[in-house]
Amino acid sequence: MRRPLPVLACALGLGLALAGCTPAANLTAKHPEAAAVLPMLAPADLPSFFDCLRESGATIVSAHRGGPQDGFPENALETLQHTLAAAPVALEIDVSRTRDGVLVLMHDDSLDRTSTGNGLISETTYAELEGLRLQDRHGQITAFSIPRLDAVLAWAKGRAVLQLDVKRGVPFAEVVEAVQRAGVQENALIITYNDRDAARVSALDPSLYVSAQARTNGDVAGLRRAKAGLASIGAWTGIEDPDPAVFSALAAEGIEVFFGTLGRPGERLDDQYAAEGGAGWVRLREAGVNLIASDRPLEAFAALDQADGPGVQWAECLVAK
Repeated sequence: MRRPLPVLACALGLGLALAGCTPAANLTAKHPEAAAVLPMLAPADLPSFFDCLRESGATIVSAHRGGPQDGFPENALETLQHTLAAAPVALEIDVSRTRDGVLVLMHDDSLDRTSTGNGLISETTYAELEGLRLQDRHGQITAFSIPRLDAVLAWAKGRAVLQLDVKRGVPFAEVVEAVQRAGVQENALIITYNDRDAARVSALDPSLYVSAQARTNGDVAGLRRAKAGLASIGAWTGIEDPDPAVFSALAAEGIEVFFGTLGRPGERLDDQYAAEGGAGWVRLREAGVNLIASDRPLEAFAALDQADGPGVQWAECLVAK
């Protein structure tokens, strides 16, 4: 069913001045039982939520680095708030560590690209970070500061699904402890890059949902072994050449499929899919992808939302437990 243009504008976040014109209003009209957790993306139980996505063939979108836009830098708390207000998407963020052991949001080893600071974050104290300001993707300095992980976790509780990409040199144990201290096990997904690290995170807290790489059938076998004892696990399958055979093999093992359309502007699948009207993101769902990580999350969400017609499969999974 093709929707009227005003509703599609809502899904794109372009018509927010219209009364009730938000993706949440559109979704709750279809699924009133989800009203309590929208426009937030706050599942009752994260492993059950992802199991439901896989079993029902549903897909959610994740905003890479929180969904930066003009005036809203990557990995800023204000950007997370801005993105989630526009559409119910998961939020991928990067966890780094200062010299004095404070966990903060930052993708690069260096402060230079995204802030008014310079040098390595691992050689900078948190007190020194407090005076810095974040820059958006065009280098425009904003009023936003580098957020502490604990502040972001507190904000996300009962509100958002966070994917925590733990950067090199940051101990998983410290990140898991922060998640436990904030009481956000139902909100936080820990990204790992192999089955061994997935097992390490699970040993620290078996209730946590984790993801790990699986790009080949050999990787699928590794995740099958790691899956024993885990609450649930998702498989990151890359950002190029989606492989439905691998997706099917993962689904057969009870493992959710994650795929990224992000990357360098002009080269990423995001740009190709946007140019063709969003059909590429819909094809990924039809191929069995349960989470699409995107640099254009609002457009990806809008394409999937429009293709949903009169029903929204993933909204039903919000209350799964």
